Amino acid sequence: MVTVDTDTVRLSEEQRLVQRSVQQICDDFGADYWREKDVEGEYPQEFVDVLSEEGWMGALVPEEYGGAAMTTKEVVVMMDEIAASGGGFSAAQAIHGGIYNTPPIVNYGSEEMKSELLPKVARGEVSIQSFALTEPNAGSDSTSIETFAKKDGDEYVLNGQKIWTSRVDATDYIVVVARTTPKSEVEKRTRGISMFLVDKEDAFDQGGLETSAIPKTASGCVHSYEMWFKDLRIPGGNLIGEEGEGFYQVLDGLNEERLVIAAECVGLGEAAIERGVEYATEREVFGESIGSNQAVQHPLAEAYAHVQAAKQMTFDGAEAVEDAESQEVGARANMAKYLASEAAFEAADAAVQTHGGFGIATEYDVERYLREARLTRLVPITQQLILNYLGETVLGMPRSY
Repeated sequence: MVTVDTDTVRLSEEQRLVQRSVQQICDDFGADYWREKDVEGEYPQEFVDVLSEEGWMGALVPEEYGGAAMTTKEVVVMMDEIAASGGGFSAAQAIHGGIYNTPPIVNYGSEEMKSELLPKVARGEVSIQSFALTEPNAGSDSTSIETFAKKDGDEYVLNGQKIWTSRVDATDYIVVVARTTPKSEVEKRTRGISMFLVDKEDAFDQGGLETSAIPKTASGCVHSYEMWFKDLRIPGGNLIGEEGEGFYQVLDGLNEERLVIAAECVGLGEAAIERGVEYATEREVFGESIGSNQAVQHPLAEAYAHVQAAKQMTFDGAEAVEDAESQEVGARANMAKYLASEAAFEAADAAVQTHGGFGIATEYDVERYLREARLTRLVPITQQLILNYLGETVLGMPRSY
């Protein structure tokens, strides 16, 4: 077994502890496990259950509610380690929502909501794995969502359609973003949007929610859904934060989450390089290892350099979250995500090429890494939108869209 040095970033003792603890869990879920889950399209419930039982889903929940009270500095290590272990982007995404759907409740939920729900999340008893924002007619333009929640006494009545909502099959609650004031009636398009906590079981029991899985070719074990809400009644207490301020609540914490997604991309790249190097070292043609050929060495070496550079930017960005200004964090987070996605794709492509014809054989896993790496250039934001952000916000050029 060839081991590639991916430990190129200086970590604190707290980060080292997270790394070791997560690594011990991942050691019990090898390549065969993740390969089977992808082929069968089966959610990795066993893996998620272990993480939940050991409190990792409460990573961002404050100690007063039984959580681990971690920061972005620790979570980037956690997600990098999970992806690099061989689970890839899918393994990290299997739990990503369960961790990052808690901050809106921590920051904006009522005390009753927090006291009731967060300790259960921290103990792994309930999950908030799904965040419903995207719609057929409102992709990146979130202000154009049409799903509407109308106030009716002490309740809201929700109607509308969502797409690309992940992990609906694996969640107890869904965070839903909806308009509470029509776009045509607000002075600023970012106003009039609200966030709600929807109890999935109650929604099905009411007959107010229908779902349909979206067939896809990447991250087959983490399912995405189309959802339809029809006259779903939501208790007024399930409003998260202030009515009409949901857009700003969504933006809060976005940079930190983007850094964590960059770490997941980095881990995927590290896993791909590890597999590529292993195969190049062991595979012999014409009496010698193919890894002795520069045409094989150089693509992997170049990808390694790019992955590690993206890793440094990602971890530096996480370190700066608490002290830097929001615009600086935004620039770091977006650049990290852009570079990490590109590096992950380069690494996966090099690993596939190294394997030759076996590069598309499922048993070697690198074809799965390539599919996942291609996905990272689309979600949760496309590379082009990141460049738009950098061009306008960082470089000061005119708005291009």
